[in-house]
Amino acid sequence: MTFNDLQIINPILKAIELANYDTPTPVQTETIPLILEGKDILASAQTGTGKTAAFAIPILQKLYQTKDQQALRKIKALILTPTRELANQISENFTRYSRFLNLKNTAVYGGVHQRKQESILYKGIDVLIATPGRLLDLMNQNIIHLNQVEYLVIDEADMMFDMGFIKDVNKIIESVPKNRQTLLFSATISKEIEYLAKDNLLSPIRIDIAPEVITLDVITQSLYIITKKQKTALLIELIKTENIASVLVFMRTKHSCNKVVQELEKAEIKAEAIHSNKSQAHRERALLNFKKGRLTVLVATDIAARGLDIKALDVVVNYDLPETPETYIHRIGRTGRAGLSGRALSFCSYEEKSLLRTIEKHIDQKLTMVDHPFSNEALTAKFIEKPKQKKVSQPRSNKPISSKPNNDKSSNKPKRYAASDKSPYKPKSNNAYSNTATSSKKSKSTWQKSTNNKPSFNQKTYNKPNHNQTPYETKNNAR
Repeated sequence: MTFNDLQIINPILKAIELANYDTPTPVQTETIPLILEGKDILASAQTGTGKTAAFAIPILQKLYQTKDQQALRKIKALILTPTRELANQISENFTRYSRFLNLKNTAVYGGVHQRKQESILYKGIDVLIATPGRLLDLMNQNIIHLNQVEYLVIDEADMMFDMGFIKDVNKIIESVPKNRQTLLFSATISKEIEYLAKDNLLSPIRIDIAPEVITLDVITQSLYIITKKQKTALLIELIKTENIASVLVFMRTKHSCNKVVQELEKAEIKAEAIHSNKSQAHRERALLNFKKGRLTVLVATDIAARGLDIKALDVVVNYDLPETPETYIHRIGRTGRAGLSGRALSFCSYEEKSLLRTIEKHIDQKLTMVDHPFSNEALTAKFIEKPKQKKVSQPRSNKPISSKPNNDKSSNKPKRYAASDKSPYKPKSNNAYSNTATSSKKSKSTWQKSTNNKPSFNQKTYNKPNHNQTPYETKNNAR
């Protein structure tokens, strides 16, 4: 199938051709016709599958076909995305596809001064790409109004949840007209995503594209068992010995990013870090230098995991294993794009063993363990699973039954006699206990219990008191 088969108008086809797009991807093939029909979409597609073009092309086409060229520009399409890098990349794609359509777009996000963004908004735009935080700020200042929005796209919805933006997203959705077309894209579809779609989408069509495991076929995944303190030394060793031209390193914290960059610079390796504490200008400059080959290593946190679009990336390094296997997929998905092969190296310490097992279970394969100069046999042995041995049941022995006498101590216990038996411990009748029939039976049963519990009790030495006798009735009074 070609783009001509998707009923795309000629101006967009011309822009697609200039962008060197040959054939549509599966997500584009399934999504574009449905969006052109006005359907709401709930799509599961990971980064790198061409989903930006899947929603950008049909939205631009519908805006072009319904646009009044003489009217003032109003925000007709809103695309929400979690990171600044993604916002810039989506804006670049919209600009590329709308080259011959006379439609304008812009991206607004935090980390930069808003004056430049304000000036563009005042001139009028057709498509707005925004991160939730900055968009709410501009809405509260009455700089942005969303009452004319006809198309709403929520991109990377699962990452919105992970970064805690979902409350802001819900506030923004409340400001958008209900009579709209809504498109929701997410790498994974969790229960929270399903609830979000149920509340905001109208009879959505579910699309599942490119299961995450399929992408791993073109990526060589290697495992390096190492201690935490030796990870940086191993990274430097691999870069120098294997002559790696470009490597993207993923860390868990911002502080560790800065620390590793300092160590790499000491080893005369050009490296820079990008994370949320860095200014937008610094992040854009670092990314541009990395794309142009001025940097060998780019160190990033997971915030930038889905926002990086780097062609022909040689190696991805998981310096710290991620907390979830989905994040692992997103990380290594930066390499092996456009049909090219890629490499993913994972450094794993003993404390991360459980994370490694979760990842291997998710991708349904074992990572290839590699020897390296810092290998530790004792540590590596802890990661090797020993096969479980089945318990062999032993047959019963055919020993003859023993003829020894029974030495069971329970047989030496004294016998218990019934009330009717002539027991040597049977109490004699006592007129003091026979005032009434009930009292006689009661005292007899009580006495029987005491004799049964104490078979060696001597009846002759026992004088049970007469309870019917008052304390003052003594022998002297009986006179």
